[in-house]
Amino acid sequence: MPHASHSPKSPLLVVLGAGSRTYRGYGLQHIAARYPVALLDEAPPAWAEEHVALSRAVDLTDGQAVREAVEMLAAERGVAGVLTYIENHVVLAARVAGHFGLPGTTPASVDACRDKYLSRSLLAAAGVPSARSYLVADVDTAVEYAQLLGGPVVLKPRSLAGSAGVQRADTPEQVRAAFQTARGAGLFGLERASTSGVLIEEYLEGPEVSVECVVLGHGTMHIAAITRKYLSDEPFFQETGHLVDGADPLLADPQIRAVAQAALEAVGISSGVMHVEMRLTREGPRIIELNARLGGDLIPHLVLLATGLNLPQITADLAVGADPELVPSHSQSAAVRFLFADISGHVTAVNTGVFAPWLDRFEWTAAPGSHVTAPPHATLHDRTALAVVTGAGPDICHQRLHLVEQRSGIHIQPDTTTNACVA
Repeated sequence: MPHASHSPKSPLLVVLGAGSRTYRGYGLQHIAARYPVALLDEAPPAWAEEHVALSRAVDLTDGQAVREAVEMLAAERGVAGVLTYIENHVVLAARVAGHFGLPGTTPASVDACRDKYLSRSLLAAAGVPSARSYLVADVDTAVEYAQLLGGPVVLKPRSLAGSAGVQRADTPEQVRAAFQTARGAGLFGLERASTSGVLIEEYLEGPEVSVECVVLGHGTMHIAAITRKYLSDEPFFQETGHLVDGADPLLADPQIRAVAQAALEAVGISSGVMHVEMRLTREGPRIIELNARLGGDLIPHLVLLATGLNLPQITADLAVGADPELVPSHSQSAAVRFLFADISGHVTAVNTGVFAPWLDRFEWTAAPGSHVTAPPHATLHDRTALAVVTGAGPDICHQRLHLVEQRSGIHIQPDTTTNACVA
């Protein structure tokens, strides 16, 4: 077990929330390989036990209970740092670290990333290229601001993640519908710990990327990787895949670096691994969102495969005040694709026929008996499978993902009376 080599007297690194095994387990595993971990979670999952030194059941919505649990750990063994890679708990982790005088960035700066309205306000005040954005209270106000912005607009929840509730609108009727979608959106309970509200923003045209940034202090930032993002057809912005290339020419783009660094400085981020999303418009890079955490959707795993840089371990190093390793050990491409059903219904069977050294991972996330919704109304919950591949370059990865998709089948009993679908 990864934690077995740690000294029984070594101070603990407290991790708030294990997350899902499919998308987050790799993070906990890598962190625990370097530091003895104390996992605090509402119900610590069984799969996490082999990776941690100890776990405690704690209500992570109760800040006082979390501080008391950390106080007990500090008294029993000592605590070297506090971190989370889950959006729901980023502000709490910053508050707890600050309360105990541990390394980290300020709660106010993390909260500024979580609150998209506050992010936009700070970016605008600092002159950082972003989208014009307004907080709207009702559908009529949304329609008025859509006319003010002109052209297509995007409506989104004020404080969610994962593109939940995000939708493009081109007409007043679409604005009204998108407002209702954004206002009613939820994701993994995040809406219960978020500031409510709906933003209407100008639509930014261009490819979307995320910049995986390591902040080593005020004004000191290292770009670990650029993630190329693949999205569903608009008006929705469902993420269908990601690609990281260790030799991506965007790594040397001075505009991307300048915009990412200026954005992080505008909200006050001083330490940590940050996931900065932007669109590459004709006018240059413009910020979409700032995330005070590791990227989700296996992006850190792609970075590790493509470059050798271990973002979970870098996050842990920064959380305890250690110097992280930032020199890539190799350069190749790695990509993930999320599969969706062609028709809504209940899954009856799945099969896959690809076995190759370049196929790092294939996992069915929709088991027989589960119900899935087909695009365009699919959400993160409706992904049927994921595939991770490696290759010498992006084109090879695309070819291999296509092959995996071709040779993977899913049988669905449709919600209608038509024949079952075989994808």
